[in-house]
Formats: sequence, structure tokens, C-alpha cells
Amino acid sequence: MLRVLSKLRMIPRTIRIFLILLISGLILPGIALAQNYSFSVPEAVVDVYWNEDGTSSIVYLLTFVNDTSASPIDYVDVGVPNENYRLSNVSAEVNGQSVFDISESPYVKPGVAIGLGSSMIQPGDTSQVRVTIDGVERVLYPDSTDDSYASAVFDTTYFDSSFVHGPTDLTVVFHLPPGVQPEQPRWHASPSGWPSQPETGLDGQGRITYTWRNPNTDFSSAHQFGASFPASYVPGSAIVRSSPLACVGPLLLPLICIGSVVLLIIWSVRAGQRRKMQYLPPKIAIEGHGIKRGLTAVEAAILMEQPMDKIMTMILFGSLKKNAAQVTSRDPLELTLSDPLPEDLQAYEKDFLNAFKEPPVAARQKSLQKTMIELVRSVGEKMKGFSRRETVDYYRTIMEQAWAQVAAADTPEVKSEKFDEVMEWTMLDKDYDDRTKEVFREGPVFVPVWWPRYDPSFGGPLARPTSGPIVTAGPSVRPGPSMPTLPGSTFAASVVTGVQSFSSRVVGNITDFTNGVTKVTNPPPKPTTYSSGRSSGSSGGHSCACACACACAGCACACAGGGR
Repeated sequence: MLRVLSKLRMIPRTIRIFLILLISGLILPGIALAQNYSFSVPEAVVDVYWNEDGTSSIVYLLTFVNDTSASPIDYVDVGVPNENYRLSNVSAEVNGQSVFDISESPYVKPGVAIGLGSSMIQPGDTSQVRVTIDGVERVLYPDSTDDSYASAVFDTTYFDSSFVHGPTDLTVVFHLPPGVQPEQPRWHASPSGWPSQPETGLDGQGRITYTWRNPNTDFSSAHQFGASFPASYVPGSAIVRSSPLACVGPLLLPLICIGSVVLLIIWSVRAGQRRKMQYLPPKIAIEGHGIKRGLTAVEAAILMEQPMDKIMTMILFGSLKKNAAQVTSRDPLELTLSDPLPEDLQAYEKDFLNAFKEPPVAARQKSLQKTMIELVRSVGEKMKGFSRRETVDYYRTIMEQAWAQVAAADTPEVKSEKFDEVMEWTMLDKDYDDRTKEVFREGPVFVPVWWPRYDPSFGGPLARPTSGPIVTAGPSVRPGPSMPTLPGSTFAASVVTGVQSFSSRVVGNITDFTNGVTKVTNPPPKPTTYSSGRSSGSSGGHSCACACACACAGCACACAGGGR
């Protein structure tokens, strides 16, 4: 729902970074980079216009009171009933002044993000934000008790309870289509805690209005309201009706249902598999501003949510380059650790190596999961207050520069040396396998001096190299005439299969292994139960199965909400 200054999309990056630093120094002295949003919405008015063309127009007038110790409110996200709207039909004002930074919300789906810009709400200030969304289509359904009536149901937007607090004087006004007569429409049952029926009246255009008001409700949950009116006041094509396939025949309907169930199961399984691999906690994705420099290639891989078998292979290579261990067996993978361990190891490298002191299989996998959990948490701490998007872009640039150095090498000796220097950074590439094979497709490769510690069958000296620093903080030795070589294709295949074999020989099923990490670092949200019914939209990040809670109501929810 709320994001920081880095969303000034229209300004070139270098100028934007300068402005952010300038604003931070001049306007926001003493405020920590980590954002702390805390505010109240003491008053909110929502006008919902059900138009004669069958669309709806929504106007939110929200009063924000920002806490004195909180961060500035620079973005507000508002839910939209469904995806059938245009950004060009969305407008916004802050205290009567138009703002123009309007985009799709990354947090509320579907929803819009309003960038307040210079009108951001400073700590201790009060401001009114007006958001108008015109021409939302497919928001009307047949009434469930009278097919000649159209049903209009709407859920208000809301903000996460970790940000908003205190009571809200909330007013919701339905403006029914022009021409509807006073005796024709019907209101639906009111939400719990609200008056049992709305106030009726006429607006300035002579349209019938239903007004619900609760002076002491909350703005951290959706509130649902509904009405039905004769369908003749809107085009028949604007009312969302069941597919005609449902009436084709007794055989087709069961087949459709079975097919839908099968597709739902497949989608659920795939979604579940994807969810297991998403180990980054959501707080890392909440935008800060600026780039977090100084991460290692392994930490950058965590930020990019690279597969964990690749990340652990990167840790293994880094440890071998520092002469901290030697592979004594590749199937199963077994290491002999140096005693004592080198002093320049990262904390995650020490934890990784210590895991190999455990017996194979269960105990070792558990220890490696603990290593990855601590690594994810460490990256999360380092990223506080920084922009994940900008930081990922920065390390992708480093990755491309690393590949460019390797590609620019004009001799096998130099190419081998450069690849050894930047190997960990090239492994950030999702196309790492193919690019490695392409780089070493022809010619010999002078193997790195640490390579025999990785491939016991290769043989060779195990002395630790001592030359100057390289990009990954691991040592490098310029290949000399006495250094052994491998055919390029053989070397590339050995590097690429290192990642694949790590999974099968050490952690087993990588999805199950990663899921064990995800359960700790990014556990799924607790399920929220809603009543059943049909929804024409969804709230950001939450299920929205909107119920029709009255005898005359059609089941057609226009859900909008769920900001965070």
C-alpha cells in the first residue's frame, strides 16, 4: 500500500538517487531508512455510482492522520472491483491538488497505486486523498430471486491492520442508475454492526441514493453493501450472466465440471510448488530506496531468489577457492575440512562446511536448511531500507559485466583466469548453464588452481593460491605453462552438472528442501474464511468470496481492498 521515494519513475535513475539523498538530508533528518508506517483514517466517504451504461464509478474520499513518529505516506493503494477498468479513467487529488503518478498497484490485485509526490503526508499531518475510478465494467449480475432485476454488490477497500489503527467514521453511498423510481430498488442486508437499513434520498442529479453510515467502524477490513434494481435501466449486455454452455445438454455440463476440477487441481499443485520455492520473506519486497552495495554473489543470489541448489554450489565453490575444504567423494558428496578453517570465510560458508560434519542424509539436510534460513534472514536484515528492485538490477549489471570480461578475453589463458575470478557472479545468470557451454565451446581451458579440490579424479597440487584480490574476494592465479588443461566442453559440462548433482547427492528433492526453508522464512498466511458466493473482483493478497446476504440479493460482489 505504501512505498518510499524510489517510485519516482519518470526521473532518470542518477538524478533520482541524487534527489532522494537530498530530500533525505534536508527534509527527513533523523528518520531511519527502514520505513515505519502508522496512521489512522478517522473519516472516509465512498460514493458508488451505478451508471446507465452498466458500469460503475467509484469515488473514495479518505482522511489520513499520519502518526508523528511514522514515515511519510507517499503512496496509497486502492482496490478496484475487477480488472475491467482503464488507468486513464483513474484520477486523484490530495487536499484538492491533482496528482498524476497513477499506476497498477503491486500490492492490491486488482488495484491502483497513487503516488502522492510532493503532497506526501508528513508525520503528524492530516490530508484528504480523493481517488476517482470511472467506467468499471462487468459489475452487475442477475438478482438471484428475480431475473428481471440486476444485483449490485460492493466491498470497500481497506488497509492492513499493521499500518492503520483507530476508529473510522465510514459512509458508503450508492447512486442508482438514472430513472430508477423510489418504489423499485431494494437494498441488501447491512453488514454486522451497521444500521439494518440505509437512508434513502436523491442526489444532485435526481438519482436515488442509499446511504450507509457507521461512525465507529474500522478501515482494516472490507465492508460489503448491495442493492438490486430493475435490469431494464441498464443494457442487457452489461449484466454478467452464466455461460450458455451450461444449458447445452446433460453430458456436456458434467464434462465441463470435471475438466474444471482437473484444471483447478493442476493449477493448485503448480501454484503450491511455486509457493514452496518462494523463500524470501515479504518484508524484503517492500520497497525502500537506493541500492544495497557490498553484498556477496551468494547474498545477491538470495535476493534474486535463485534455486537453493545453485546457491549452495556457489558456497561450495567459494569455500574450495579459499582452501577451506577438499572434496573427497562426489557421489555422495563428502568434504574434508581444513583445520583450522581460513579466517576469511563468510558466516554462511562456515555454517555450510560445519553441516558436512553431520552424518549424511537427514541430519545433514536439516543443518543445511538451517544454514539457508540464517542466510535468508541475514540478507533481509541487510536490505532494510533499501530497494530490492534497484539492488537486483545493480547486481544483474555486475553479472553482465562479469560475462563481458570473460567474452572479451583474447586467449584461452586470459579467458580461464577471468572466468575463475568472476565465476560466482556469472552463476547469478538464469541462463548460466547455456552461457557457460557457449563460452567454452571451443579451445582448451586452463583449469583453476583450486579445481583439484573439487574434482578428486583430476589430481594435482592442493596448495592454496596466494595472488592478489579478485571480484568475489577469492584468490586467483594467472595460468602458467605448467598448469593443466581440459577440453572446453568437458570443463563446461563439469561446472554445469555441479549444480545438478548437488541437489541429487546432498539435499535430495530440492523442492522439499526449499519448502523446509520457506516454512520458516516465508510461511503461508493463515487462511481467512469467507461466506460462499460469486465475486466479480478480489482484494489484494486475500481471498474474496463475497456473499450475498439478503433474500433479494443477487450474488455479485465488487470487491476492492486489501492494501498493505
